[in-house]
Amino acid sequence: MTLKTQIEHKLEALAPSVRDVENESHRHNVPPNSETHFKVTLVSEQFDGLMPVKRHQQVYKLLADELAGPVHALALHLYTPAEWEARNARRPDSPDCRGGGK
Repeated sequence: MTLKTQIEHKLEALAPSVRDVENESHRHNVPPNSETHFKVTLVSEQFDGLMPVKRHQQVYKLLADELAGPVHALALHLYTPAEWEARNARRPDSPDCRGGGK
């Protein structure tokens, strides 16, 4: 199982209506086929009433093993369904790597 798939499975605990896990490692100065840099977009009713830091803490808890090991960077875009709708179902683009991306 790839690390991306493992992350996707763990995030199901938040019952998301939208779950997008994108491996962005190829945009960084890492060996080919690396799984070190990820962008996560998650929409869940479980985020209702929670400040962004509490949402992030929920995800960090679920992905503690990955963050302690192979994952070097994790960009989180966490929304309630209403917030996601207000954004027209769009999340921000990732910035270019400053560390020597290809």
